[in-house]
Amino acid sequence: AQALIQKGKEATEGILNMIEMAYRAYDPCIACATHSLPGQLPLEVVIYNAKGKEVKRLSQYLS
Repeated sequence: AQALIQKGKEATEGILNMIEMAYRAYDPCIACATHSLPGQLPLEVVIYNAKGKEVKRLSQYLS
């Protein structure tokens, strides 16, 4: 986004669409909102420390 929006340069609809497409790929709430049943989106989050060791795992609605 920083490379596309610069001081003195107009942020066109096309540029804003490209930024939105890139953002949606990494945001599970927006990217998957149309693919989930109400309140039952399977999700697993794994947290690792700086050495790559798993320190915590959270999940919901996984079979």
